[in-house]
Amino acid sequence: MAFLRSVAIAASAIPAAFALSSLHSSSYSQSLNFPNALFPSNPNRFPLLKSFAIAPSPLRMDTNPTSQYDAAGFPELLTEYMVDMKCEGCVNAVKDKLQTIKGVKNVEVDLSNQVVRVLGSTPVKTMTEALEQTGRKARLIGQGVPEDFLISAAVSEFKGPDIFGVVRLAQVNMELARIEANFSGLSPGKHAWSINEFGDLTRGAASTGKVFSPTNEKDAKPVGDLGTLDANEKGEAFYTGVKEKLRVADLIGRATVVYVTEDKSEPGIAAAVIARSAGVGENYKKLCTCDGTTIWEASDRDFVTSKV
Repeated sequence: MAFLRSVAIAASAIPAAFALSSLHSSSYSQSLNFPNALFPSNPNRFPLLKSFAIAPSPLRMDTNPTSQYDAAGFPELLTEYMVDMKCEGCVNAVKDKLQTIKGVKNVEVDLSNQVVRVLGSTPVKTMTEALEQTGRKARLIGQGVPEDFLISAAVSEFKGPDIFGVVRLAQVNMELARIEANFSGLSPGKHAWSINEFGDLTRGAASTGKVFSPTNEKDAKPVGDLGTLDANEKGEAFYTGVKEKLRVADLIGRATVVYVTEDKSEPGIAAAVIARSAGVGENYKKLCTCDGTTIWEASDRDFVTSKV
């Protein structure tokens, strides 16, 4: 427990951040859930992976998304998918479907590597559902903006047995992060949720410490306070929004916690550790070298897609 607490406190330091990220690098459940790389203004920044016959081509958007916002003031991100495409007809079907979605500004496709990159403010959930409606398998592999962030993306997975969910965080700029979350298994109504100090789950949410606050200002609302989730009659909740002064690099090794009530008067009912995730251009792996499974096989086996 002491080790986990010390790791969480030091997570903002470069060595600790890389050390923690390496713990998850061999698992598809971390590498495919949510993407950390730089936008390919320099093609040599793409990782050259042995699982590709050729290196992924740099897909260039017409617009530089840095500090770009949609009409509603929501920040735009680059979102990258691996999509099971085999011909130009597949490419056209994917592009035509994505371009009908509100918030999508541009779509680029690399057929040779089965990579689709989307620029816009549309939630991951909406884009994923649209891709699946084309009848093709699609896996999220990266998300971010073209900035030199050490860590630009993170993911937190709730794997049951009662509450399931995925929380994705992406750095928009040094003073703003975008958050998207999907939950199922909650009781209907409002639930407080937060980022807490420690990723210590030995006693569930009870051992995650206080709500994360990098400044420790007692009078100010902690940065880690994420407000409330509103679960419908089926116990499902969806959230998409932004958080000021939240730096993703400071969150690695901490925990996302969901509470029974809106005012946190009762203990947290579920918690999940926040892990580093891949950004755009960083995760083109199609084959897991640890067990030989492909991206499609691993996703069907490792993720609880029916719950979220």
